[in-house]
Amino acid sequence: MRALHFACSSLLLPVVLAAQAPPVYRGFSPGMAYRDFATRAQALARRDTLRCNTSKKTAQLMECGVQIRDPSDSTNFYLSAYVIEGKVAMLSFGDSGGVRLVKRTQRDLLRHLGPAHATGVGTWEWKNGRRVARLNWRGRGGARWIYINLADNDLMDGISRYVKTTTKRKP
Repeated sequence: MRALHFACSSLLLPVVLAAQAPPVYRGFSPGMAYRDFATRAQALARRDTLRCNTSKKTAQLMECGVQIRDPSDSTNFYLSAYVIEGKVAMLSFGDSGGVRLVKRTQRDLLRHLGPAHATGVGTWEWKNGRRVARLNWRGRGGARWIYINLADNDLMDGISRYVKTTTKRKP
């Protein structure tokens, strides 16, 4: 009986660990170390350099951005990230094009992340605990703008340590 319990546990462990893993897209994921993010982003940069701005109040908060091109399928994105205490808390991939871009991106994300939940007009979402992946698209005429956002809300909550709460003034 004990052997059966151990066998079942060992079969389920990879499933449980995969369910807790952050969403990964094009080699980037929330929670990854800044150094790994910077190395990958610079390797995919196309005639651009990764630029990061630190917060005026603390060096523990940074915003980074770079234009990247994924060599696997020649897709271009503007990649931006929020880094808190050396870890990537949020990633955003932005692109523009036509209706085909939206369809291609939807297929790509469904293949990588599984079934999505529509959370509004032009928005799909994948949740895994407090980690969220979101596809958002907007359009006017034949033009479309897409944004893929990957966030670890546990890490994003860490920003509160660096932001002072405002007090209301008396009238």
